[in-house]
Amino acid sequence: MENRNQLTCTILNIQVDNLSMNEAMSEVRRGFIVTPNVDHLIHLQKDEEFYNAYQSADYRFCDSQILIKISKFLGTPIKEKITGSDFFPAFYQFHRSNAEIRIFLLGGASDSPDLAAKNINNRLGHNIIVGGYSPPFGFENDPDECDRIIKLIKKSGATVLAVGVGAPKQEKWIAKHRCRLPSIKIFMAIGATIDFEAGNLLRAPSWTQKTGLEWLYRLFSEPKRLWRRYLINDPPVFWLILKQRLGLYRPPFQKTPSNSQVYTR
Repeated sequence: MENRNQLTCTILNIQVDNLSMNEAMSEVRRGFIVTPNVDHLIHLQKDEEFYNAYQSADYRFCDSQILIKISKFLGTPIKEKITGSDFFPAFYQFHRSNAEIRIFLLGGASDSPDLAAKNINNRLGHNIIVGGYSPPFGFENDPDECDRIIKLIKKSGATVLAVGVGAPKQEKWIAKHRCRLPSIKIFMAIGATIDFEAGNLLRAPSWTQKTGLEWLYRLFSEPKRLWRRYLINDPPVFWLILKQRLGLYRPPFQKTPSNSQVYTR
């Protein structure tokens, strides 16, 4: 059987799990899931709190065709891209008959959690989504609001928490509060997936996802919001990757023990 080191690819200062979707479905039974992409890699060089949240994650699935190409360049090719918006529907379909899987949706536009819950539950024929909430802007800095969210999640009876409030906010929030939710077995940071499931946001065409051009589609779709990310902030990643390939890259942070609850796979 493959050991843990053979099932990861180190890209800059994180280890990405080298699993197929089928392997991920079979393996994930508990823990904290993040989905690294190029933008995450850049933030992980600057934001130590985000880096520590990533280090506390149990699974890091590749959310980018560009990272697939980077992994090949580094000599440790990743088997498959597993985006949050692909993993989440595959997960609830895989567990459609599992009574122990009860999901709470945190994030999305104001009506997205309710719409997503209705769509998913109708699709499966039973209520696998047991609650949802779209938090207000700045909720992560409001202790009272965070307390309210924790109570809502506990009251729902959920065993899985899917958080879609954008990176790095969602990863930091899970890392900080997961210890307060002992009944939650699986935590997922899934970005815009709740809006996709609600039908409030359309995914990029499949051909752009397969060719690594999803970023270009998104740039043309939301130029005012995304031009700086894709044209200024993210391109330096390729210089960092070249430095890693040449043995010149030095991680900006050292691993630090997390105060969050840690699960054993």
